[in-house]
Amino acid sequence: MARIGIHSFVWSASSAQADLERTLANTKEAGFELIEFSYLDPANVDIGRLARRIADLDLGVAISIGLPANGDISSADRAVAARGVDILNRTIALTRDLGGRKVGGILSTSHGLQTEAPTRDQWNRSAATLAKVAETAKAAGVTLNLEIVNRFESNLLNTAAQGLAFIEDTGSDNIFLHLDTFHMNIEEADAALAIRNAVGKIGYVHIGESHRGFLGTGSIDFAGIFDALTAIGYDDDLSFESFSSEIVDENLSKKTAIWRNLWTDNMELARHARRFIAVGLETARRKAELVTATQKP
Repeated sequence: MARIGIHSFVWSASSAQADLERTLANTKEAGFELIEFSYLDPANVDIGRLARRIADLDLGVAISIGLPANGDISSADRAVAARGVDILNRTIALTRDLGGRKVGGILSTSHGLQTEAPTRDQWNRSAATLAKVAETAKAAGVTLNLEIVNRFESNLLNTAAQGLAFIEDTGSDNIFLHLDTFHMNIEEADAALAIRNAVGKIGYVHIGESHRGFLGTGSIDFAGIFDALTAIGYDDDLSFESFSSEIVDENLSKKTAIWRNLWTDNMELARHARRFIAVGLETARRKAELVTATQKP
């Protein structure tokens, strides 16, 4: 059953234990069923305590990351690629230990603007490496979900179709697509058609507006997005993602160019997003019922 989640950076970029637990409390108060953490360092966090708190609140959990330049698994430098594998394996273990089942994000190459086109060798190295990592993840009960991001944040996978081809080349049954409406709005010819074309291969979805602020106040056709997700029978996790200069994570804010303050009241933002997504999904279901119903006089 679909769970509606929220990215932790809506609440705080801090990894202090008290702030993380406050993030969980806010997530529950705003009505979400899942929390997504990024760049959570087990060296600085009591993971067992956090996992117990997540379970006590009956929340799901997902972890998303973006590989750094010195941990790019597509690199020809074996030390760099090995560092990337280590990061992925530690992220898988963290996800498992928190009670989660999904790792998402930019997993196929480094996260950030590239100034050279990718090569076929990079693609092949990344696919072969992720296929092995996916087996480690499978043993831990975790799936890998490749976030398809815009051209300014990766040069390897920018469309769902590229992601599908990449997954096919891995030969893995434990790698899926992590689609993000913000990125799809930039790169896809038609986001709804891209979703329909990826039926059965989507493992995680980010719901974010074109300017990363309040849902429905930008240019994304969310009715079309929700209709497409309903049409393909997607019934898995969706998480709201929004960034503002109000809350700054130095690593992510610079890579994603978060320069503007699009909101100040994160609880108001979160509650609006929870209602918006729930109503959008319900409306899509009701439309689907209407167009398939047979009414006889």
